[in-house]
Amino acid sequence: MTKNKEALKISLIAILCGILLGVLVLVLSGENPIALFNTLLKGVIGVDLMNGSGMNLRYFGEFLLTSMPIILTGLSVGFAYRTGLFNIGAEGQLMVGSMASIFVAIMVPLPPVIHVVVCVLAGTLAGALWGFVPGFLKSRFNVHEVVICIMMNYIGMYFSNWVLRGLPGSTDSKTAIINSSASLNSDLLSSLTNHSRLNWGILFVILAVIAYWFIIEKTSFGYSLRATGFNKDGAQYAGMKVNRNIVSSMMIAGALSGLAGAIVALGTFNMGRVLTAFENYGFDGIAVALTGACNAIGIVLAGLLFGLLKVIQPLLQASGVPKEIGEIISSSIVLFVAMQYGIQLVMGWLAKRRLEKKPATAQPNQGGGES
Repeated sequence: MTKNKEALKISLIAILCGILLGVLVLVLSGENPIALFNTLLKGVIGVDLMNGSGMNLRYFGEFLLTSMPIILTGLSVGFAYRTGLFNIGAEGQLMVGSMASIFVAIMVPLPPVIHVVVCVLAGTLAGALWGFVPGFLKSRFNVHEVVICIMMNYIGMYFSNWVLRGLPGSTDSKTAIINSSASLNSDLLSSLTNHSRLNWGILFVILAVIAYWFIIEKTSFGYSLRATGFNKDGAQYAGMKVNRNIVSSMMIAGALSGLAGAIVALGTFNMGRVLTAFENYGFDGIAVALTGACNAIGIVLAGLLFGLLKVIQPLLQASGVPKEIGEIISSSIVLFVAMQYGIQLVMGWLAKRRLEKKPATAQPNQGGGES
């Protein structure tokens, strides 16, 4: 079994254990565990088996909308992790990306289509710039990226709030609604999903997933980045530009988070929001990257799962189940993923037991005849 397949197998076991733990909590608290699975189904396609309601694709659209930024921040954290870095600054990169995209949307008038593309690029580049700082300090002065990223998160939040408050038409809590030329809203996707907020940001998510897979798995540049993360001294001895790779990795990771901020601002809300606390998109990305084993497909599936667990929380509460069950399940999944070595030990022990229980095969007669 390859390393990636083994990591994905452990992630699947962790997901199963997390769901089972959520069911156990429901049983112990006297709730009906069937309600959990019914709500999961309703959160995806709107079907409510317990009450007999039919399919409602608005739930599906909102489920995808919630998952999109989490997938992107998962790709951000996963990209850095595959190259030996821990990008805990995805939250700040996302907020700066959101701010930059709104700034261009309001302050730079451009024709339709061109306007929205420029706004998305502005958010992506702002996130890359925010990722450059910890990458440069890591490569130049060997300052740990986790320390710098944590500080950059707070700087990003307060700097973004200051810029957004200064834009024309802004209040203390939000900016003016952006022009339609800069919006990612889609009448087509909205009508297909029964007037959900699903927007063209999903195209940028798909492109980001493809780019992540291609760069990491299929290019010499990606190999150089992975080699630097695996063994910095060995990569330098082999002639690779280690310092450049560290900076490049953090900038690409920051760009992915900045893109997440752009699609949230331009697609989900169509305005800039002055936030007093983190929304945890970036921190959810850490859980998504680890659960998905930093593999492109694994991150997409993990992002969809965590998006579903977020979107069903009000549905759980409406059905009489505590909405904290969703948080318990997602937290448990992260816990079990962190216990991957323990899971490997259990899997190895079970495999050994199966081998011991197999009957010994009959040995051929070595004497050539009866004695």
